[in-house]
Amino acid sequence: MLAFFTENLATILIGLILLLIVAAIVIHLVRKKKRGQSSCGCGCSSCPLSSSCHTTPPTH
Repeated sequence: MLAFFTENLATILIGLILLLIVAAIVIHLVRKKKRGQSSCGCGCSSCPLSSSCHTTPPTH
């Protein structure tokens, strides 16, 4: 088992780094969505999905 890790150490490290980068991007996008910021760079007036993108959450 130790031989497997030593032979594939570079691949394992690169995979972990890529996983961390993807996780950071997803966390960033979720936080922006919760703050109500848009993920698109253009105006929403011409977007056919604008009514479903920016709905306000129900208050209890």
